[in-house]
Amino acid sequence: MARIDTLCSRLVSPPTFLILSALVSCGWTLESRAADDLPDPLSVVAHVAERLAAYYERAQRLICSERSTVTPIDEHWTVPGFARTVESELRVDIDAADGDALPEPRVRRRVLKVNGREPRERDATGRAGCTDPPPSATEPLAFLLPSNRDLYRFTAVRRVRERDRPALVIEFTSPRRGNPQLVEDELGHDDCFDWKGPLAVTGRLWVDAETHAVLRLEQHLAGPTDVRVPTELQRNYGFPLWLTIDRDDLWVSFEEVAFTGPAEVLLLPKSIESRTIVRSGLQSTRRTQVFSDYRRFLTGGKVIRTRFSGRESPPSR
Repeated sequence: MARIDTLCSRLVSPPTFLILSALVSCGWTLESRAADDLPDPLSVVAHVAERLAAYYERAQRLICSERSTVTPIDEHWTVPGFARTVESELRVDIDAADGDALPEPRVRRRVLKVNGREPRERDATGRAGCTDPPPSATEPLAFLLPSNRDLYRFTAVRRVRERDRPALVIEFTSPRRGNPQLVEDELGHDDCFDWKGPLAVTGRLWVDAETHAVLRLEQHLAGPTDVRVPTELQRNYGFPLWLTIDRDDLWVSFEEVAFTGPAEVLLLPKSIESRTIVRSGLQSTRRTQVFSDYRRFLTGGKVIRTRFSGRESPPSR
């Protein structure tokens, strides 16, 4: 099942094991409108998908800087260990089209620094690197593409104002079909785990009411979810038959970035916040990803740096 990724979300477990994985109050204000004036949710999502196709086409010509910080947390929301920060260069790739279906976008990442130093070979497989962003990840909005849309139910649309502009909030859910299963990290990090399989989620998507450009996204686990542990992992690591995910939350925000030569303004990712709370011996984590220094490639390898629009300040670096 396709699920929203945080461009690289991972979890850390207490001193024993690490686990790989993959919001704040919303504060939106409803506008007074008659219920029959609201557009159909599926119609709005179809327009958003069309806008996304154009966005992905432009995004292939962009690179940016990412600063990802993962902090271990416990059940009392305190920090029992040290944060780990990874600085990377990001770009978006799109697979070859398959018939009429929109191609699947992927985020490609080149790590530049780990905690302020050059990356080491041990970072690729060592336990400390479990929470480092992966070299490739699903783009966060890809769940809106027609190929993934059947996995979600878009249930309601509301009119709001977001950042002083008319906007629509689309509510969605993704029902669970079975239990996810715990797996070892496919990149080979020691004592590092992920889960595979469907998770029931609920979420909201803010889009511009006129252009249908995405302004903000939030997603939450629908409720505590049990993860089945295979016999081999029970035997090798002393895990119980089931582990529980209490929370798996995600917030993504976008902001306008202005380019010159030619002049163009795009809504691009500004930051991603994620938080995963797990039980039964696995470390819970909080992750913050900040994106900055967007550059555009033109012909002949020329790189154009950006200036931020007057609507918002540039993201911190």
